[in-house]
Amino acid sequence: MSVIFPKWTNQIPTIAALSAMLAGVCVVGIVWYWFSPKHTDVGYAPKQPIAYSHKLHAGLMGMDCRYCHTAVEVGPHANVPASETCMNCHKGVRIDSPEIQKLTAAHQAGLPVHWDKVHLLPDYAYFNHAAHIRVGVGCKSCHGRVDQMEVVRQVEPLSMGWCLECHRDPAPHLRPEGVAVTDMEWLPTSDSLSAAAARLEAREIRPPEHCSACHR
Repeated sequence: MSVIFPKWTNQIPTIAALSAMLAGVCVVGIVWYWFSPKHTDVGYAPKQPIAYSHKLHAGLMGMDCRYCHTAVEVGPHANVPASETCMNCHKGVRIDSPEIQKLTAAHQAGLPVHWDKVHLLPDYAYFNHAAHIRVGVGCKSCHGRVDQMEVVRQVEPLSMGWCLECHRDPAPHLRPEGVAVTDMEWLPTSDSLSAAAARLEAREIRPPEHCSACHR
């Protein structure tokens, strides 16, 4: 009786099973690495309804972040300024600019400017800006050098792992007394690290690492 299939074809099921396993491992690895916020979220910079330059306002003009984001020290959210805040200056500054005219039209009509949020956290994650600001965590730690951005973009992944890294070692992000949280030039030093460690101990600050801290 003649042989229809060569003997090596007996290995096909084994080869197929091993190939499927290898493909599965590759898919899991690709999703784990390239589908993480580090790759999917960092760099996100939506086009806003009105062109606004943080580089001009916060950088060249030196405006404090809290002039516009007034609630960061007292509430959980970094509020977007109402058009009235912008019009405090732009009632008389660059009123012929097409972008300012968009702002003026919205303000006069009593309509909000629908800014697109850049730093998005999942609905199941709780974050309180005021709690971080009060202990001396600066804006730059999470938002980067906004004072150098013509268009604001996300520079950190804001993932659970990234947050936990800071909670486990917060000292590099805690500024000394008297250093504004909005100071974009500040960098940690050996003295500031020592002072932060002492403050953490004295005030019994223990950044939580348990699930219910952020998932409530």
